[in-house]
Amino acid sequence: MKSKHIFTLLLCFTTSLVFAQQTIIRGKVTDAETGDPVPYATVVIQGTQIGMATDFDGNYELKGEAESDTVLFSYVGYETRKKLYEKGVTQVINVQLQPKATSLADFVVLSDKAENPAFEIMRSVIDNKNKNDKRRLEAYEYESYNKIEIDVDNITEEFRKKKYMQKVTSVLDSIDIIAGEDGKPILPLFISESLSKFYFRSNPRLQKEQIIKTKITGIGIEDGSLISQVIGSSFQEYNFYQNRMNIVEKEFASPIGDGWRLIYDYDLTDSVSLEGEFCYVLDFKPKNDQELAFIGTMWIAKADFGLKRMDATMQPTANLNFIEKIKIQQELERMEGGAWLPVKSRILIDVSEITKKSAGFLAKFYSSNKNLALTEPKPNKFFERTIELEEDARISDEQFWIENRHDSLTTTEISVIAMIDSLKQIPIVKTWTELLKTFARGYVEVGQLDLGPWPVLVSSNDVEGFRTRIGGRTNEHFSLKWQLNGYLAYGFKDKNFKYGLGATHFISRKKWTTISANYRKDIDQLGLQPDGITDFDDANAFVALSQLGNLIRPFAYETFQVDLTSQLSKPFSFSLRLKNQDFTPLYNGFSYYTEPSDITSPTGTEFTSTEATLKFKYAKDETFIINDNSRISLGTVRWPTFILGYTHGFKGPLGGDFDYNKLDVGISQRLKMGFWGISHYQITASKVFEDVPYPLLTAHIGNEQPVYASFAFNTMNFYEFVSQQYVSMRYQHFFEGFILNRIPLLKKLKWRLVASGNVLYGDISESTLAAQPTVDFLSLDPNKPYSEVGVGVENIFKFFRVDFFQRLTYLDNPDIKKRQIKVSFNLSL
Repeated sequence: MKSKHIFTLLLCFTTSLVFAQQTIIRGKVTDAETGDPVPYATVVIQGTQIGMATDFDGNYELKGEAESDTVLFSYVGYETRKKLYEKGVTQVINVQLQPKATSLADFVVLSDKAENPAFEIMRSVIDNKNKNDKRRLEAYEYESYNKIEIDVDNITEEFRKKKYMQKVTSVLDSIDIIAGEDGKPILPLFISESLSKFYFRSNPRLQKEQIIKTKITGIGIEDGSLISQVIGSSFQEYNFYQNRMNIVEKEFASPIGDGWRLIYDYDLTDSVSLEGEFCYVLDFKPKNDQELAFIGTMWIAKADFGLKRMDATMQPTANLNFIEKIKIQQELERMEGGAWLPVKSRILIDVSEITKKSAGFLAKFYSSNKNLALTEPKPNKFFERTIELEEDARISDEQFWIENRHDSLTTTEISVIAMIDSLKQIPIVKTWTELLKTFARGYVEVGQLDLGPWPVLVSSNDVEGFRTRIGGRTNEHFSLKWQLNGYLAYGFKDKNFKYGLGATHFISRKKWTTISANYRKDIDQLGLQPDGITDFDDANAFVALSQLGNLIRPFAYETFQVDLTSQLSKPFSFSLRLKNQDFTPLYNGFSYYTEPSDITSPTGTEFTSTEATLKFKYAKDETFIINDNSRISLGTVRWPTFILGYTHGFKGPLGGDFDYNKLDVGISQRLKMGFWGISHYQITASKVFEDVPYPLLTAHIGNEQPVYASFAFNTMNFYEFVSQQYVSMRYQHFFEGFILNRIPLLKKLKWRLVASGNVLYGDISESTLAAQPTVDFLSLDPNKPYSEVGVGVENIFKFFRVDFFQRLTYLDNPDIKKRQIKVSFNLSL
């Protein structure tokens, strides 16, 4: 009996030992160059049916016995790898796959009569787009968790040996912790996390993100309000149901866009079950190898032809500068209302090396959305601020993130944070960081002060001779309620000091209500001042050149002005300006009748204007972000911007010499034209109702410089035309690669065509002309517009643009050039 019990025990032990020896293989598949997970990769024991696809985070687990001792790892766009495994044990095998040129074989239909089976599925996808697009839901909300990482990649031995890199060699030697055993080394610069609530309503289409917490670790990047706002889900929105998707400021054609048949080829490769959802697997690739489009695979749910998964990579031959790779991977979930919302997204942008001896950059974005819910639409007032940063959003501890992260930080990400902290302590890194910040901001930060801007530190012109200028402003470390500014300049030829002082009080940062007062005593040039309607954002090079050499109708001025601004609601804002200015011409030939309606009145050469200007702006979907003590507009997406301004000039007790009224209106818009390109137009009009000296009228901005200026008339001379009333239209169309991409010999250059046209109607009344004792400018014929057209080529050597302009009217005016060639430096993707 005792022997029997012993035998039974031995049998049970042996049986349990056999079961314990089952083979279990777990691990993660990552990209050898970026360290990112590779979702949907195939992992299979060679020669068997034991296999699976990795999940969205690149994880896999295999169980089973086989004669083979090899695991195969493969995915489109990567070299297939083999790994040996040990039988009968539980083990971890992590693999890095080496990317190869992303390409798909040509799609072939065997019979001329048989239709490509993928087309029937695609037609159903298009027919059901409106039903499956999340934008058609009345209202929804979700919690969003976002991670962003920026790294230096392609670190060659030659780059490491550079003198300025030798100081960080000790840190670079530990990079294998991040890259993995088979990966390429990367140098991390920045990593961030954010947790937010995202809200959407469809009618009217509005969205809002409330950023609850942010955490930022970066070299030379502080956890400031600006960065905290741009790392949320609002800037990680990728909706393939749009016909065109805006990525790095370029419009990419979606593989499920309305123009699918014109742009893409498709192949039905498989059908699988994903989380109980039967899906068709379709490969797609662009027909034109330079189209801004994708190569990849998508999984389409059979039940409603909604997009379940997407894996899309920019084709490497696309007409795009400095970007080596863009990869978007997305998983979506069907809502109760039928539409599909993304639950996980991963985006990779690989910035190529500027030169062969320099390194490149990787930008990696990850988004996870939870608690997706259909809701009742919130009131429009709730959406007044598109991005709202909670007051304590930048204050958190590690315990908060442990409890609220949607996914734990990986070992790699923990190593990234540690390495960034080490790099920040290296002196040369600190020095270069400060230099780059100074170059980008234009100011040198010294505690609570920003000194600058440095581009105007020195200059030279015919009035002042050599000019030096020092100035500065307080920053957010001084106060978030007040900002003070001032400068002092001196001209060594005219031996005069110029100076200015100012202060701004932030009444409400939520409504962005501010009041400011500024005093200036300086010199300027007639006809180069923005009129409050025209966009002067791209005027830097033009204005800088115009301040050198011979000044155009220079004048000295002493100005005191008070400005009040406020965002009344999401689309509406207003500003009120009270301004008093003394005008003293520094050129010969100007005089005016002190009583413009009486040509027998005395003449003068100096005058004072006192005016109040009220301006309203309507921009339906304009988005702003706050950068400490300034606010930055990101522009509008779909709707035009309207501006209405009214100015009244006061005469008498308030110090002005003239009574006058002026009305300004403007409308501008950026139009997406699909594969045709992008258009910009701007229409402005203005009228001064009384007779006043011509410096108070509108001098249209000409351009005699070789540098192109979008806000100027590029074949018009400086101060050639002045108008009392006018209407103008400026139009530009960027063809991107639409035309030149289709010309065999030219498409290799990746040049892009630009067309432009400017039209101006204007005139001056006879009584206003009579009020000017001397007239050294021209008035437009109200029945004959000034017009010019241009054609340009941009992306020449990736940096330059050349425009040829032809003047069409007023060809008999003296000293004009009917044709002009303008060049510009254009750092464009």
